[in-house]
Amino acid sequence: MTEVFRVGLVLFPDLTQLDLTGPWEVLSAMPKTEVRLIWRAPGPVRAAKGMVILADTGFAECPQLDLICVPGGPGANALLEDAEVLDFLRRQAAGAHFVTAVCTGSLVLGAAGLLRGKRAACHWSSRHMLEAFGAVPDAGRVVVDGNVVTGGGVTAGIDFALTIAALLHGDGVAQAIQLGVEYDPAPPFDAGSPDKAPAAVVAAIRGAMGPMLEAREAAVARAAAKLG
Repeated sequence: MTEVFRVGLVLFPDLTQLDLTGPWEVLSAMPKTEVRLIWRAPGPVRAAKGMVILADTGFAECPQLDLICVPGGPGANALLEDAEVLDFLRRQAAGAHFVTAVCTGSLVLGAAGLLRGKRAACHWSSRHMLEAFGAVPDAGRVVVDGNVVTGGGVTAGIDFALTIAALLHGDGVAQAIQLGVEYDPAPPFDAGSPDKAPAAVVAAIRGAMGPMLEAREAAVARAAAKLG
């Protein structure tokens, strides 16, 4: 491991920004840690709802990372069949201490062939798609399987990052970071999973996501076929 722990978060068009910014807030607070935002080349990248985030490192100049993380979002569909992205992930994973993802970013790890036989988390709407890549879908909010660490949907990225902080630096450091960001969830509604939300709400969300999920299913099938 390098003297400075190098973290790389993959930034891509149409990602869900909280998948990236939640972990960034936590991981950047770890001792002796450098967090890079990585895309094909440095420059602005627009997230799914319009936020523009600046990539500071391109694929070509990215050093070997200690932790590589792929967030999720609608734009993850395109990454499933993006040879340049998948090759970059494979190269980094070969030398990384942790190979990680948040939300539907785990599908991208799967498309790169990095989840065979591994338990992995994903957003509830797409978790079953992990099976196409030889992974074992796990409903856990954070799932640790060897050096593969994955978080569930969106807000689980904060829990994921605190888990990483504890693995690397102990519970005390992770708890201090948690207190520093006052991460003390007390949501006004108990509707954060399809098992708890009202049936009408679940149906509405599934309907709104329908076209994107259909496109994702098709992309997953093609990506899985390429892996063999």
